Amino acid sequence: MQEQLRIRRRRDGTFDLDLPEEEREILRTLPAALREVVTGDDPAAARLFPPAHPEDPLREDEYRRLTHEGLVGKRLAAIEVVERTIDARRLDEDQLSAWLGALNDLRLVLGSRLEVTEETGERELDPEDPRAPTMALYQYLTWLVDEAVEALAVGLPEGGSG
Repeated sequence: MQEQLRIRRRRDGTFDLDLPEEEREILRTLPAALREVVTGDDPAAARLFPPAHPEDPLREDEYRRLTHEGLVGKRLAAIEVVERTIDARRLDEDQLSAWLGALNDLRLVLGSRLEVTEETGERELDPEDPRAPTMALYQYLTWLVDEAVEALAVGLPEGGSG
């Protein structure tokens, strides 16, 4: 049985966002939590801002000084787009790209908290495991991120530039 696509590119270049209300309700709760991670000192934020120069603390400090504020601003802007368009049935490409960024950030934060690896990411947890609801959300976000990537890729030239 094939699942219904939640995100589809239209001929006019916009995207249908076909999310059932119960999924929108779940997604509605997530941007505020992500904002806290992005702007706070949550250890899960480390996954969103990986080191560029882990072998050189001085270069790393300089890199963070120059880029961190801009990266935080970009993430906050994406969160705001999701909040503003959570009830939308249609998104433009910039809006869907913002959704993709915010959903992936949420997925990375949850994956970090769950200590997900390639081996554990696909595994179903026992429903009695206290992590099961969070893992289900992680898997849903992974699926939705994949849908957004696929929808954005429709219509792109195959191969690459040459």
